[in-house]
Order: sequence, then C-alpha cells, then structure tokens
Amino acid sequence: MKLKVTITGQAPELWREALAELSDDLGMTVCENGVQVRCRRGEGVAVVCDGSSVDLTWSADVEFYRALSLIPVPLAQCDIHEKANFKSAGPMFDCSRNGVVNPEAMRFFLRKMALMGLNLGMMYTEDTYEVPGRPFFGYKRGRYTYEELKALDDYAAMFGIELCPCIQTLGHLKMILHWPAFTHLRDQDDVILADLPETYQLLEEMIKAATAPYRSKKIHLGMDEAFGVGLGGHFNRFGYEDPKAVMGRHLKTVLDICEKYELEPMIWSDMYFHLDGHDYHSEGLPSEKAKAAVDPRVTLVYWDYYQNDEAKYTDALYKHAQFPAPTVFAGGIWTWTGPAPSYPTTFGNTIAALSACRKANVPLVIATAWGDNGQECSMYAALLGLQLYGELTYRAEYIEEDLFARFRRCCHADAQAFLDLSLFNYLPGMSPGTSANPANVGKVLLYQDPLIQLFENDLAGYPVSEHYESLVGRFARHAAENPEYPELFDFYTAMAHMLALKSRWHEQAGPIVRSGDRERAAALCEDVPAIIDATHALRTAWRALWEKTNKPNGFEVIEVRLGGVAARFSTAGDKMRAFANGEVDTIPELLEECQPLSRYDDNHFSCTNVMGTISTASKIDW
Repeated sequence: MKLKVTITGQAPELWREALAELSDDLGMTVCENGVQVRCRRGEGVAVVCDGSSVDLTWSADVEFYRALSLIPVPLAQCDIHEKANFKSAGPMFDCSRNGVVNPEAMRFFLRKMALMGLNLGMMYTEDTYEVPGRPFFGYKRGRYTYEELKALDDYAAMFGIELCPCIQTLGHLKMILHWPAFTHLRDQDDVILADLPETYQLLEEMIKAATAPYRSKKIHLGMDEAFGVGLGGHFNRFGYEDPKAVMGRHLKTVLDICEKYELEPMIWSDMYFHLDGHDYHSEGLPSEKAKAAVDPRVTLVYWDYYQNDEAKYTDALYKHAQFPAPTVFAGGIWTWTGPAPSYPTTFGNTIAALSACRKANVPLVIATAWGDNGQECSMYAALLGLQLYGELTYRAEYIEEDLFARFRRCCHADAQAFLDLSLFNYLPGMSPGTSANPANVGKVLLYQDPLIQLFENDLAGYPVSEHYESLVGRFARHAAENPEYPELFDFYTAMAHMLALKSRWHEQAGPIVRSGDRERAAALCEDVPAIIDATHALRTAWRALWEKTNKPNGFEVIEVRLGGVAARFSTAGDKMRAFANGEVDTIPELLEECQPLSRYDDNHFSCTNVMGTISTASKIDW
C-alpha cells in the first residue's frame, strides 16, 4: 500500500516528473488529499514528522529525493537531520570490460542513487561510445549511441544527478589499438603513441564525442597505469626520452584540447607516483620533478581500494596536497575478483577511506565497481556497496542497523542476502582475505580444469563441496525473500549448485586415480552428466542476469568460458570411464603432484582473477 502525500512549498523544478518515476521505489503516490509534506530549501537534509504531517528540508536537488526516502512508511514520528560530507559523491559505472550497462538498468541505478542522495555518476567508457567517422571505435562491443547517452543524461538531471564521461587518453586503450585501423598509433600494447599529430586528432574526436551527450563539463581523462609510456613505439620513432617528460607534454596537449571545449578535466594520479619510482604509500613526499609535472588545470583522482587503515589514506591525501592541483578520491566496491563481490573487503576499506576523506574535506568521492576479466559480477550485486557510500556521504560513522534499514527502504532487499554473496569467495575455516587481496575461491572453482587441477593443493582439507551445497538452499531462500531481484538470486543459486557438483569431482578425481580405485572411478563417472547439465543451467541463469544488466555484447566471452568447462568435463568423463573400465592404466594429468599456488599460512587464499591462469598452466591467448 503506497503512502499518499501532498507536496507543498519549495521543491525542485522537475519534482513531479521525478516522483512519477520514483513512485514505486518510494512507495508513495502524490495526490491532493494525502499526508501534508511541507518542503523548503535550506541547509542540509531534515525530515520531521509528528505522525500526521511532515516538514522536509533539502539543499541540493537530489537531497529532496533522499529526504522523501527518509519519511517512514507507514507514517510514524521521526526527527532526522543530515548534512552531506562531500560536495559530490556517486558511482563510476564500468562499461568497458565486456559488460555495457543497458539503458533500462542505468535508469534503475539512477533512481536508486536519487533515493540514496548520490549526485554524481561517471560512465567509464574506454571505447564503448560512438566517435563519428571511426567505425572501429567500440566495434561490435555494444557501444552507446549519442541518443542513448543524451537520454540517460536527461533522466539523471531530472533527479539532480550529474552524469559525466570517464574515458582513457593514454593507457587502457588496448581495445582500440588492437584494430588495424589504429595500430600505427600504438606505443605499448594498451598505451597510445604520444607526440604524434594523428594521435591528438583522434583524442580530440574522442573528447568531443564523449562529452557531447552530457550537460556536465566534467570529463575524466584516465591516464592511469600507462606503464612503459615512451618506451615502445615512441622509442622506436623518436628515441629515448624520460617518460615523465613524455607524459607531461602529452597531458598538456590533451588539456589544451579540453580548454578548447571549456571542459573541467580530471585524471588518475598514480602515474605521478610511479614515475617517481614510488606508490601512494611509499615513504617520502612527491619529488620536485613530479610536482612540476602536474598541470594545475587538472584535478587529480587519488584511487585506492586496498587499505583498511584510515591513517594510510590520510597520509596519501597529504602527499596529494603537495601537488599544484586539487585532489578527489575514488574507492572501490570490490566487484572485480569474479562472479561474486567481496563485501568484507569493501566495507573495511570504504569505512576507513571515507572517514579520512571527510576529515580532509575532500570535495568528491567516487565508488568504482570495476569488471576486470569479463564483468562477471553484475552491477546489481554492487547495490549494497553503493548504499554504503550513500550512508557514509551523509553520516559521520557506520552503523550496521541503519545501513540495513536504508537498504531495505531504497532497494527493497535484505542487506544480509547481499552480504552473503561474498560466501562464494571463501570457505569455512578460511580467511575472507586481506584489505588488498581478498579470496575468490568461487571463481577458481568455476574455471579450474577437471584434469589440470592447479589449485588442488590449496583447497585440500577444506569442506568445499559441503560449503557450496549449503549455499544452494541459502540462496534459494534469498531468491524467495527478495522477489525484486529474481535474476540475481537465481544466478547465485545456479552457481552454488554447479560448484557443489563440480567441487566433488575436484575432491575425488586425483585421489581415485592415484590410488588406482577403479570402482570409485566408475561411480565418479556417473556425476559427469549432472555437472555438464548444471553448467548449462548456470549459463542460462547467467544470460538472464546479463541481459537484465547489460547490452547483449560481451556475454559471448562468458559462454565461451562455460562451454569450455562443459567440454573439458566431457573429456574428463571419457578418460575416467576408460580408467574405470581398465582400458588405460592411469590418467597422467591427475598424477602430477600439485604445487601450492595461492594458500598462505594464515589460511588466506590469494586472489587469482584471470580465467586463463585458473584453468590451465598453458597459455590460452598465446
């Protein structure tokens, strides 16, 4: 039953259109004879209810919608006062690692951002946007059209949310540079060739196209992790030069382009530390050379997803303050270690980071949700992390009860069900990992080959199959109790079932062959059809979740991987059957002793998040 409300007083210009979109999310409907909600524009956010009417205060437009989401439904007395800790806060949507978030899903996330009070969204698009006259830019990758991005910008603006582009203008351009149309512009594998006029012609076209759909003048130019800049194609063409000088000159030229279009550029800051031979947490302050290389026209984005010690963030922010340019911060919702997010890492690191940012008066904080190695984790799985950023944007401290209540209100879901997603990543008796290196056992088991079992040694002694079998029932219950997210929880239920069956093979295959037990081998063969069926069922559930989240492009990568898993089990079943029947004396692949790869003395399982290094000791893409 929706709460009927009557809005009076000061409200954002487009509030009627916005509330029409948010009606279901808020559980409210606007009418003439509803609960009186008296609104005024003032300082911060306030919601005061006497049980029959509401006084609501808001400052920025998006805070109007957060304030509405703070009204108790059903109506009850409350006295809530908040003030944003940051001028801007919100997610960076990774739309470049095979998954391109589809417009319908983006509108969903924008509505949730409005309820959370997050006013900034960054679209990370390395090549997944149209550049006129460049048909191979984002070719067959599900790139956004100008019209799609313009419509999303309009939708965001309705809620008071600023959308802006985040592109790459130095490194991370592998998906462009591998096409024959662009190989002549390559310095390193994924680094564009500086100092070439054609490079800057392309970059200007990219910047113009990337910014055209948006109202915002902000643009993130990337420039992180451009390792080997000046030492590949640039070296061959121009000879050796100090990489600092190459990067500095390149940045100046790119900033000149931005100035031409009256843009407000920002870049990742790490290269200024790497070019000094340091990282953010090395001893000492940035060198004079490093400081001189920074152009004051740019904002530096300090990105750090790896610390749970507030003092380390504080120290790094102090180092950034030595540069002649403002600094903002980007933390992470850990979605890039496989199909399941790492919430223990996300929570510990985010709470520490945003506390340091609040005390240092950082004006903008970004929640990245990267999709390294194929975007296996859906953006929907990151919702709880996004809510965490929302609450820490308006609160001075983390209170679990409040977060859970706000998540139920904004996202209509049980926060514990989302926390439980991380149970795929570690086993009973195993640490969830460190702040910089969380476990991701689920991905390892998903792709570990049934014959080339690289991680057999690391997983020995843990109740692997029992753990995943227990998750089947748990996530079936989560699916029933969170009906607004059927595709998400159906996927995790299917994955738990598949991993339970698959891990039984991994637990038994090696010992059976090494002991020469042909009777048990015959019994193990009977499991193979069920494992293959479960792999196909997982593929079906994954496709449904992918199409709920993303454009269709990119899922072919997931299907090729899962098809490989099914094919290898077909081969493994044939070989185990031949062994069981006495047709062969052994299976050589299962005889070789497994070496420890990822297990530490503290029961920490090190993250291995590249599918090719999990499935085989050979090179898939050699």
